[in-house]
Amino acid sequence: MATEVPSPAPAPGSAALPEHLDVLVVGAGLSGIGAACHLATERPGTTYAVLESRGAIGGTWDLFRYPGIRSDSDMFTLGYSFRPWNEDRAIADGASIRRYIEETAREYGVVDKIRFHTKVLSADWSSADARWTVTVERTDTGATGQLTCSWLHVCSGYYRYDEGFRPHFAGEERFTGELIHPQHWPADFDATGKRIVVIGSGATAVTLVPNLADDAEHVTMLQRTPSYVLSLPGEDPLARKLRSRLPQRWAYPIVRWKSVLGSTALYQFSRRWPSAARKLIRRLTEKQLPAGVDVDTHFNPPYDPWDQRLCLVPDGDLFRSLRRGRASIVTDRIASFTERGIALESGQQLDADVIVTATGLNLLPVGGMTLSVDGGEVKLADTVSYKGMMVSGVPNFTMVIGYTNASWTLKADLVNRYLCRLLAHLEARGLAVATAVAPPEGADQPFLDLAAGYVQRSLADLPKQGRRTPWRLHQNYIRDVRLMRHGSVEDEGIRFSAAPARTEQAAA
Repeated sequence: MATEVPSPAPAPGSAALPEHLDVLVVGAGLSGIGAACHLATERPGTTYAVLESRGAIGGTWDLFRYPGIRSDSDMFTLGYSFRPWNEDRAIADGASIRRYIEETAREYGVVDKIRFHTKVLSADWSSADARWTVTVERTDTGATGQLTCSWLHVCSGYYRYDEGFRPHFAGEERFTGELIHPQHWPADFDATGKRIVVIGSGATAVTLVPNLADDAEHVTMLQRTPSYVLSLPGEDPLARKLRSRLPQRWAYPIVRWKSVLGSTALYQFSRRWPSAARKLIRRLTEKQLPAGVDVDTHFNPPYDPWDQRLCLVPDGDLFRSLRRGRASIVTDRIASFTERGIALESGQQLDADVIVTATGLNLLPVGGMTLSVDGGEVKLADTVSYKGMMVSGVPNFTMVIGYTNASWTLKADLVNRYLCRLLAHLEARGLAVATAVAPPEGADQPFLDLAAGYVQRSLADLPKQGRRTPWRLHQNYIRDVRLMRHGSVEDEGIRFSAAPARTEQAAA
């Protein structure tokens, strides 16, 4: 278990006189700690706090504890732009990522800004006061309180921390073995000598199978639909070579941009020439499979590459487990669970002591909080995204949603730095409010263009995006660098205004 860092910050202010801060950051995961570090270094006079509903730093990387949990992006882009990832492994395990986030928080002096066990229930914007009133709950005591802030910055990711997606399977109550969802992995689980079936074909499943296979009697990956699976080196030889020859301040940007350009090229190639990309991935996969495993049955999805996120396996560990006979893969549909395993529609029976339902996540926009503006509830589905970070009609509000086709942190870094630009712009012009506006022609595009089940189940609850900049999400880091790091803060998608004069000020 991660070491819980007690919060040195005071409890939320009383209802009579809420404590006020310039910025409230929601979430102490990879994005939230990054935001705090940017505020600390770029906005030293800004008062802020980080609200974290759990008792530890790390977010995703503290929550998930299943065997083999690791990044599915290289750490030179998943790591922060301002703090180099110095380890040899490009694909890192969850514990190493959690330690990296914790060390970053300590190095940049932001740990004492975190208020643990503090869950945001609701946030209401007052135009008359030009501030948010945020209602919070102590998850350890149940006590509630309020804070106010001039800017609300949500870094809580987009899925539910307390519940993964878990469809009901016919007959599952008859199964006499152990049934586990990866999001709630038991700390004392021992795979030794057990027959394990992992249901799923996504990143979690392809991570679990080789990591369970070393100890289990046998592991079967049961999938309804195949995924594209690519092997990549666990260590980056260029990073090791450059670190031995160049100062870190030169080596890290080179390796980071090499990774950015490589992943961008693969994505663009896949989207522009899907047939060629499919053939390339198929050929690479076939070379790594043992005899008897049919690539077209088990590794040739019915959709094009990057219609869903590609599954990356470090050093081909999934394929190695298949070659060793420690694991196998079955592509079929579940007819029902039985007392001793799973009956498939083909008539095959999979015996199991343990069934792992790696069936996905549930999305939860803005951490499940209720947003309102002047007492009127904000429905995100009725808003339009601006630069992928603000939503129309909601003042002084930003949220971090990472890329679906690249490292999450690439976009998080851009958004967190852009927040500092916005705050500096308001201060320099003597203004107080920034509100994104919808495009005049309207918007009809889904927020995320990804066919993954967890996205499709939740699109109705997410903002829309437009068909042109600045309302379009390009899912392209290079374009976003030009737009958000070097582009103008003022454009047709945002309105700036001064704080309204308070009634008591006018009377005075």
